Amino acid sequence: MFGRLGPFELILILCIALIVFGPSKLPQVGRSLGQAIQEFKKGTADVKKEINSLTEDTPENEKNA
Repeated sequence: MFGRLGPFELILILCIALIVFGPSKLPQVGRSLGQAIQEFKKGTADVKKEINSLTEDTPENEKNA
């Protein structure tokens, strides 16, 4: 249902953001969004790392070693 965003959809989203936030706040909103995405990626990487370390330390793996 939700495929890739085309150029028309991106332009529409940018126009709506410009109307809602105004031209002076738009760079600040973009910066905040970028930082939020970066923190989310860092958090998911930490969770994956923790899961991998837990699965490596299971007793089943120690018996097979």
